[in-house]
Amino acid sequence: MTDRHTHRVIPLQDLRPETLPLPTDALDPSLRIQPNGLLADTRGRALRDLRISVTDRCNFRCNYCMPKEIFDKDYAYLPHSALLSFEEITRLARQFIAHGVQKIRLTGGEPLLRKNLEQLVAQLAALRTLDGTPLDITLTTNGSLLVRKAQALQDAGLRRVTVSLDGLDDAVFRAMNDVDFPVADVLAGIEAARAAGLGPIKINMVVKRGTNEQEILPMARHFRGSGMVLRFIEYMDVGATNGWRMNEVMPSAEVVKLIQSELPLVALEASQPGETAQRWGYADAHGRHDPALGEIGVISSVTQAFCHSCNRARLSTEGQLYLCLFAEKGYDLRSLLRGGASDVDLANAIGHIWQARNDNYSEQRSAMPLDSGAAVKRVEMSYIGG
Repeated sequence: MTDRHTHRVIPLQDLRPETLPLPTDALDPSLRIQPNGLLADTRGRALRDLRISVTDRCNFRCNYCMPKEIFDKDYAYLPHSALLSFEEITRLARQFIAHGVQKIRLTGGEPLLRKNLEQLVAQLAALRTLDGTPLDITLTTNGSLLVRKAQALQDAGLRRVTVSLDGLDDAVFRAMNDVDFPVADVLAGIEAARAAGLGPIKINMVVKRGTNEQEILPMARHFRGSGMVLRFIEYMDVGATNGWRMNEVMPSAEVVKLIQSELPLVALEASQPGETAQRWGYADAHGRHDPALGEIGVISSVTQAFCHSCNRARLSTEGQLYLCLFAEKGYDLRSLLRGGASDVDLANAIGHIWQARNDNYSEQRSAMPLDSGAAVKRVEMSYIGG
């Protein structure tokens, strides 16, 4: 592990960027976009996945997301009045669904810190896609509260969870979450989620070179054959508070090579359009994928951009719509909601915003000099969700 006292400069700045003006056509009654599920942006990308951040708070201080030196006891979080209510979130979700959204992922911060979250889950679970099927409602969590919350969430209509877990070694895990939280409690939360039927469970491990790459093989061994999908995520330059450096990124290709040195893998096809993870299945003695052994995924947003197939929009906890995880600014939908806009107005605004979308930050980054992307002011992951 690298010396935690290694000097680095992390800029202090306003972590909530300015908003973008709505497209000029967004509220023009003569230029209505009729929701029909066929909405596409300037690159032909459909809108299918909505990530909703329900809180900007978290009980962990992972140094790649919410470093303690920035998010300390004096940090000013959003007041409750600024957060979208569950009813406002559901109303907006209904308009996104009208444009083709089929999957909603609840994020944070740590979403389970939002009081009575199961009420929101129940409201979203009552919605239907354009073809009349239930939404795929999922949630990403650090797992710290799952023992208490898993069954209530499943009862409310949550289908699956993704748990962030950056290592099995307790000392490494406590150092990474930086609040001395034990790994055993997260593993207990994962088991509670499994017992509640919130599966298949995905486990996300952010790999930061010099910090936790030694945990890759132990994690692979532990979750192989468990029925859970372990995914390795390249350390990303999201926001500006984590002091991101390219030399701390371990490319997914190296992760796969390391695992294959002990546990043979075979490449698998994507399970759905726009999937962020490349899938690798554990092989049997004949070199074929053995479903009983399961699979891993690698998310390579730094070294292998997948902008061309991105079908995700992100709604912040105070109602700003972001079109890219690496966006600098978002569109203020809360002002429309609280300013008397009709459902037709909301759907039209969303339609024009997405139709004008041309984001491709990861592709642009690949053409930049190393580390140049780290100087750009972008929205923080703790504010927008992963």
